[in-house]
Amino acid sequence: MKKEKILLVEDDVNFGFVLKSYLEMNAYDIVLVSDGKDAVKTFTVEKFDMCVLDVMLPNVDGFTIAREIRRADKNTPIIFLTAKSMKEDVLEGFNTGADDYLTKPFDSEVLLLKIKAILRRNKDSIPTVPQKIKIGKYDFEHSLRTLTCGNEKHRLTPREADLLKELYLNRNIVLDRNEALKKIWGDDNYFNARSMDVYITKLRKYFKDDDSIQINNVHGSGFIFYMPDGE
Repeated sequence: MKKEKILLVEDDVNFGFVLKSYLEMNAYDIVLVSDGKDAVKTFTVEKFDMCVLDVMLPNVDGFTIAREIRRADKNTPIIFLTAKSMKEDVLEGFNTGADDYLTKPFDSEVLLLKIKAILRRNKDSIPTVPQKIKIGKYDFEHSLRTLTCGNEKHRLTPREADLLKELYLNRNIVLDRNEALKKIWGDDNYFNARSMDVYITKLRKYFKDDDSIQINNVHGSGFIFYMPDGE
């Protein structure tokens, strides 16, 4: 079973390694970042199931990191770890889009229980797709981000894979353009919309060998992903 992946941002190196080891012992895949300026870049390059952020960080604080993450991703859960316990700080944490807030010192078992509960709740709220989906002549594996037809395999980017998953979940009905932009890109602005159009064009090229699969524009609404019956 694939481990759930957590971005841990903590500038106390010793504490960070201890917490990383503890969470890894409990079957999580942990990426530890110690400098705030590297956190958002790491988040955008890799795909994470959760972010655990310290607030007091060098260069870029945890609240700012959370705001940047929320601009790109509305769904990935965020937990703050901080020595700041003033009511105003707690409120700011939740206002930035946090799912929970733990003040230092804290019990690592409590953190573990919160992580499990939030990930379970988040997973239950998201429609699931099978590990391998048959789409006409193609096999699509979202978790591996691959689209295979015979001996030809396409490696998809995270957003290509997420967009194809949304098209599949809404197959043969209209996928609302703005909703898809907010869900995958975090914002339905003009530049993200142009980016989505590029990805739609790429997906169409990937399916070029099967005429039964179509991704059609619906003017003013979004897209329809036509698939063969029974898929």
